[in-house]
Amino acid sequence: AGIIRVLKDRFPDLHAAAAESICYATTNRQEAVKETAAGSDLFLIVGAPNSSNSRRLVEVAERAGASMSLLVQRASEIPWTDIAGISTLGLSAGASAPEIIVDEIIDAFRQRFNVTIELAVTATETEDFPVMRVLRDVELTAADMAFVNGAA
Repeated sequence: AGIIRVLKDRFPDLHAAAAESICYATTNRQEAVKETAAGSDLFLIVGAPNSSNSRRLVEVAERAGASMSLLVQRASEIPWTDIAGISTLGLSAGASAPEIIVDEIIDAFRQRFNVTIELAVTATETEDFPVMRVLRDVELTAADMAFVNGAA
């Protein structure tokens, strides 16, 4: 609060976000989960256990009517035996979950089930965050890529 006060003193036209506000991506994901959870036998959230927005998405799915909701980091964490009878799966991811992990989970379901994907669009995100020029030419090692993809 002290920093915001100093900034407002220096920049009177500054508009600060409310302290309890969350980023647009998290808000959009929560809305999408709310709209789709009620018809789901299982709602999977891809994310880390230490991610507050991922844990919150699990809660949102439960409150919105999903029969069961789980937080997983990788396809290997899915309890396949326990979910053998599901017919409708909801899937979302925390804001920091790599898309490649979501794709891995979709592929794992395709290997086990006859999958039809219905995309629930509740918002259109047009934000673009280009990589800083200084980082564009950084060489990534195999270990770097493994870390980025959740293997390390």
